[in-house]
Amino acid sequence: MDIWSDVVCPWCYIGKARFEQALAGFAHRDEVSVVFHSYELDPTLPRGESGPLREALAAKFGRPVEEVAAMENRVADAARGEGLQYTADRLSGNTFDLHRLLHLATDAGRQAEAVSALNAAHFGAGRPVFDAETAVEVFTAAGLDAAEVRRVWKGDDYTDAVRADERAARDLGITGVPFFVLDDAFGVSGAQPVELFTQALDQAWAHHRAAV
Repeated sequence: MDIWSDVVCPWCYIGKARFEQALAGFAHRDEVSVVFHSYELDPTLPRGESGPLREALAAKFGRPVEEVAAMENRVADAARGEGLQYTADRLSGNTFDLHRLLHLATDAGRQAEAVSALNAAHFGAGRPVFDAETAVEVFTAAGLDAAEVRRVWKGDDYTDAVRADERAARDLGITGVPFFVLDDAFGVSGAQPVELFTQALDQAWAHHRAAV
């Protein structure tokens, strides 16, 4: 299972929870490997800066802050419906460096823990994950070495890995996230219901067994 997602995408947060619920009930779940891939929803945002999310979205889409707040409330309802903690009091910022850290976590065998820690910090607690020290704390809590996280944050390690993920997304025709690719054969776009993920897992397993 390959999943393209962005750190600040609330539907990626929700879709991950729904997929994991389907995977938990899948008979062959122990034979499924899950890999997250980088996707930037807005790579034009300046690195190293952040600001209030609602104001940023209002400016981006040319809509009143009140309308954006109402949209956020609907997303919050969907998240809480999956048992997820969710706060609208979040920041907006460039996610490139956080994606680089996720690749560091992948190499350390802690990708799943790092993705969950980032989700909890950003969506659940509204922490400023675009700040270097906060990012270090989040990734350290996920099991990474603090000095190594700081070193990667300050440098350019894993730049090529992030860009490779983004090129792969373009090659697959992915224009939005979350996007799930099962067994290199089936694609699921968006935070679909648990039942659809269950069907996709069953189809992908049948395809995998037939190929074997």
